[in-house]
Amino acid sequence: MEPNLRARLRAGDPDAFGVLFDGYARAVYNLGFRLTGNWSAAEEVVSLTFLEAWRLRGRIDPGGESLRPWLLGIAVNVSRNLARAARRHQAALSRLPPPPLVPDFAEELAGRLDDQARLREAAKALGALRDGEREVIVLCVWSELDYATAARALGVPAGTVRSRLSRARRKLSKLAPAGREPAGGREQVLGDRENAARPEPEGTDERQ
Repeated sequence: MEPNLRARLRAGDPDAFGVLFDGYARAVYNLGFRLTGNWSAAEEVVSLTFLEAWRLRGRIDPGGESLRPWLLGIAVNVSRNLARAARRHQAALSRLPPPPLVPDFAEELAGRLDDQARLREAAKALGALRDGEREVIVLCVWSELDYATAARALGVPAGTVRSRLSRARRKLSKLAPAGREPAGGREQVLGDRENAARPEPEGTDERQ
């Protein structure tokens, strides 16, 4: 990216934010999906993350590493807030009488069923983790951040990231189906939809 991008972002240049969005929207979407397990919620994570980035633009360091970890840290917080809101909404719905059953003929499609089965599998395994453990899996394994960078994104010590990741891997190794246990290094832990799970170019890291 151009050398003065950070200064333009701090100044609130809309074109500069367009460059930032083009470079990192997919990374934010992937993280949002892996934390929420829901396509539409992941899209909301993207929208709210970049709105929050705009609000916090004055905190952008004039120089330093890529802005990707900063954005992913914002996305983690946005996902937490959405999860809390979803729990409150579900609690409110649980107090209502159940609606009449309506057949969902779309579920007869094989592709739809396959997607739902994989989502249930991922949600079941990740749901057994604590929030902090799930977040380090998403950041370190799927988003490929190292311990130090993930720690900065979460605002915790690197040792905390390491211990959470170790606990999460032990738990997932007991929960994942045969042949789908969490892998070490930068490999993925659980499958999700191909387009979200396969890393794609997310922009060139700026070093300014």
